[in-house]
Amino acid sequence: MDAPSLILASASPRRRELLARLGVEPARMGGAHIDETPLKGELPRDYAVRMAREKAVAAEEGNAFVLAGDTVVAVGRRILPKAEDEATARQCLELLSGRRHRVLSAIALRGPDGSLREKLSETQVRFKRLSAEEIASYLAGGEWHGKAGGYAIQGSAEGLIAWISGSHSGVVGLPLFETRALLKAAGFSLG
Repeated sequence: MDAPSLILASASPRRRELLARLGVEPARMGGAHIDETPLKGELPRDYAVRMAREKAVAAEEGNAFVLAGDTVVAVGRRILPKAEDEATARQCLELLSGRRHRVLSAIALRGPDGSLREKLSETQVRFKRLSAEEIASYLAGGEWHGKAGGYAIQGSAEGLIAWISGSHSGVVGLPLFETRALLKAAGFSLG
């Protein structure tokens, strides 16, 4: 019998690239279609874990591992949205300017037997105080589109980040240390 393959329950090319750093090539990729609305009063950490779990469970697969993730940018108890328009991205950047925030990157792995394992990476990030010109320049580049908190650390925003403590890959969207540990614990053979 063949060893179980891995399905990445995400359409994100960044998650695929990060997974490749562990020597893992998913057999298939695809975003899970779930309601991503936070529950009333839901804390950012609980929301991130719930989203990863629901995405892993929503992907129906046979003899395969299913890896899902979710990345949340939070200021205090506030969950920042994925920026789908420039006005939202601007609001996020203005809020994050000169202050520390958390990036919570949750992963969930569903085994071929239906078992579910989860891990959470928490990273502290601080932007420099951003001028109106810096915000306008970043927005003009378009990297913010569809990104939690309105920025992509793997792009030009990295030059605006004064300090980070935690997982850089977690801020990008897949915390590699936690992902590797989760896969090994589940018995998935790494490349």
